[in-house]
Amino acid sequence: MEFPAQIEFEGIEPSQPMRDAIEIHITQLEQRFGRITTCRVIVKAPAPDQHAGGLYQVHIRLGLPDGREVDIGRTPGVDDRYTDLEFAVNNAFKRARRRLQDQARRIQGHVKTHEGALPIGTVTRLDPGGEFGFLESADGREIYFHRNSVLDDAFPRLVPGTRVGFFEEAGEKGPQASTVRLVGKHKMRTSPAPRPRA
Repeated sequence: MEFPAQIEFEGIEPSQPMRDAIEIHITQLEQRFGRITTCRVIVKAPAPDQHAGGLYQVHIRLGLPDGREVDIGRTPGVDDRYTDLEFAVNNAFKRARRRLQDQARRIQGHVKTHEGALPIGTVTRLDPGGEFGFLESADGREIYFHRNSVLDDAFPRLVPGTRVGFFEEAGEKGPQASTVRLVGKHKMRTSPAPRPRA
């Protein structure tokens, strides 16, 4: 994440165990989706009036690349389970996870629709820890990509020389691929022959 997550409590005494639980939820979202730039979580105590029904409110706002956002706002409907703070937090993050999955599906659908127009690159090297890699574009530039940017959980199938289609965007440290998709069918070779350099 580009900025530290903001966790705020309104009308409720901040609890370290609850703060820790929220930070674990945020870490899990990052591990799963990888491309969250900002995160703000607001936990509100039940309103004193009877109309609110004594329900906790949990608001989550996630900033994503290209100005996209996931905003989990008002508690859906009147649900007595929201009188339990732990349930309210867990359910809000469950909804955030679903929204992020929807975003990922939209990106994937967009790639499928426009696959023929994707720039093509070649994977040049991969992080031994399995977290990121680099590809070379058709004009010879090196472009970074994270494993979470690779569609269909295909990162483990990548080897140097694999051809991929990609969407490029500007990252903090230079160009990066926001979406990477394998092109055509790829057969794994146990001992790939070295590629001659031009």
